[in-house]
Amino acid sequence: MNKFFSSSSIWQEQGLTLVRIITGVFMIYHGWEIFNTETMNGYLQWDQFKNSSGKLLVYAGKGSELVAGIFLVLGLFTRIASVILIATLGYITFFVGHGKIWYDDQHPFLFVLLGFVILITGGGRYSVDTILFSRR
Repeated sequence: MNKFFSSSSIWQEQGLTLVRIITGVFMIYHGWEIFNTETMNGYLQWDQFKNSSGKLLVYAGKGSELVAGIFLVLGLFTRIASVILIATLGYITFFVGHGKIWYDDQHPFLFVLLGFVILITGGGRYSVDTILFSRR
């Protein structure tokens, strides 16, 4: 019980792995909308996407969510996936939304923060990155 109340970490590797995988699953869930034409057409009706590059932005955003999510779940190219996550959800927060991170745009901004945590900590022991890139 003393360790629970101490400032030292407990289950750090396992906890960060769980955060990485759950974040990846959420990104896959959001990115999977790329396969739903009706949902994608709904996004194209938003004022932010009514310009000539709107369709490209919507499909690129959903595609990047899907790819980043798959990479995060696997722990493959984890830092690259986290940069994609930060860029995509940062764009959603500050350009699609209004940058009100304390209220309206809090949800996408929390993914930006999770992206920074994953960028800093990397894939960890339980990742494909460890298998592919660890020195033997």
